Amino acid sequence: MKPIFATLLVGAALFAAPVANAAHRDTPDQQLAKLLKGRVAGKPVDCISLTMTGSSQVIDGKAIVYTVGNTLYVNQPRGGADQLDDNSILVTNTFGSQLCSIDTVRLIDRNSYFPRGFISLGEFVPYTRAKKSN
Repeated sequence: MKPIFATLLVGAALFAAPVANAAHRDTPDQQLAKLLKGRVAGKPVDCISLTMTGSSQVIDGKAIVYTVGNTLYVNQPRGGADQLDDNSILVTNTFGSQLCSIDTVRLIDRNSYFPRGFISLGEFVPYTRAKKSN
């Protein structure tokens, strides 16, 4: 009987391990704080250049972070942020070469390609690396 009990304990431990790891995922605030560590916020702007934007990253339920050169621009949407997750494809319809706080972004599910909703962008807050003091 002891080997069966030991097997059950090992099986239970293996089953519980992924659950414990999944529960340790950082909160959106923690994810954003890690991404912005060592950076200083600047004055918010209404628009950023799309042609200079290298990439974007979604912070689930919170924000979109755009990389423009060495600057990270954080956009916390005015509406629909709760729909943001890393399974979303961002579809932006802009007029001109800038992405602005008056623009909306449609969200498409990455797996099904069905529309999931849209968000209304807010201001873009630039974060640059803190200058080292001598």
